[in-house]
Amino acid sequence: MFFERHGGGERALLVHLEGSAPETREDPQEFLDLARSAGADVAHFITVRGHKPSAKLLIGSGKVEEIAALVKADEIDLVIFNSALSPSQERNLEREFQCRVIDRTGLILDIFAQRARTHEGKLQVELAQLDHVSTRLVRGWTHLERQKGGIGLRGPGETQLETDRRLLRVRVRQIKQKLEKVRSQREQARRGRKRAEVPLVSLVGYTNAGKSTLFNTLTESGVYAADQLFATLDPTLRRLEVPEFGPLVLADTVGFIRHLPHKLVEAFRATLEESAEADLLLHVIDAHSEERDEQMQQVKHVLGEIGADQVPMLEVYNKIDLLDAVEPHIQRDAEGRPVQVWISAQNDQGLALIGEAVRELLGEERFIGTLCLPQRFARLRALLHDAGAVQSEDYSEQGEILLAVNLARSDLNRLLSREGEQPDEFVARHTL
Repeated sequence: MFFERHGGGERALLVHLEGSAPETREDPQEFLDLARSAGADVAHFITVRGHKPSAKLLIGSGKVEEIAALVKADEIDLVIFNSALSPSQERNLEREFQCRVIDRTGLILDIFAQRARTHEGKLQVELAQLDHVSTRLVRGWTHLERQKGGIGLRGPGETQLETDRRLLRVRVRQIKQKLEKVRSQREQARRGRKRAEVPLVSLVGYTNAGKSTLFNTLTESGVYAADQLFATLDPTLRRLEVPEFGPLVLADTVGFIRHLPHKLVEAFRATLEESAEADLLLHVIDAHSEERDEQMQQVKHVLGEIGADQVPMLEVYNKIDLLDAVEPHIQRDAEGRPVQVWISAQNDQGLALIGEAVRELLGEERFIGTLCLPQRFARLRALLHDAGAVQSEDYSEQGEILLAVNLARSDLNRLLSREGEQPDEFVARHTL
């Protein structure tokens, strides 16, 4: 990484600002969970109510003095604000507290840096970190500020800053080139899946909703899953066989969060495109969370940012084992289409209902059945095998070819039309 991270385990003081507008208000419990997920040892949690934002320090001077006293008395290493801080506000607060200060974005970036495992994930985190820190480079060179500016007064401080900025720009350009290559590779993989007519189903949802637990249970995988925010960062794809439907690719993606920093959305665009290009989204929801409705809205907001808000969606209400008298079930709309599935991934309750709902939502445009082909359709048999659509093959007593197939109905109609048959009549006449 271009910037080294602290080893963790720092004594931290958290500052939560009670916002007046609901759209800007943050959840204090989520803030605490984020800090703990980053490895902070939380010594104090300060709530600032009814504050008037200050351009210099964000909070009032009285509260600054109170926090500074706590920092000194308890040897606090780090002060974290549950809101966005400008670079100048960070520097001013650090000068007052005599310790490091970061905001909500910096905290989330730190968690992402800890969770990234793959080469792609590390590149995306580094890009977001560089973007965030680019406006904060001056912090390390304040002791040389007096040497800046004016003929004959341009000292090494300015030179060092310009060097850092140039190196940063070069590194950002290199990362973007590498991520563009990753995006191209992902696009090739998607085209390959589309040619093979293998649907892509993507798990999305608020962080810690249980996506990875559900993913592991359905695919028998070993993806890291834990009761913490952003346990999963790197996308994982697995092939999954759905009974009476066939194969699909299931993708586990990074969890969303309230007010997800825009620079993170941009950095992870290559990864999030898996959701935008999916045939179906499984929106995993923590049914037990008190913030359930707001979390659902935040997920839909991020999906809109990445252009995935028009992808068909099935809502999966998870953790029903924590609710009273709720059994696994499917809820349907007025037309009988599945819209919600209530399950518990942890206790393996109702998982078969997900397969049932997926079959209904994705199977409408697919033909799943047995074709009875006379011997003269040997070429059609070969084409179906080439398309990977044949699941099994047998012969009738009359010598006809019996093919159990699973493929898009449009592709079947196209292949049948080549043989001079009317697709609907052919399927009706030869389907068992």
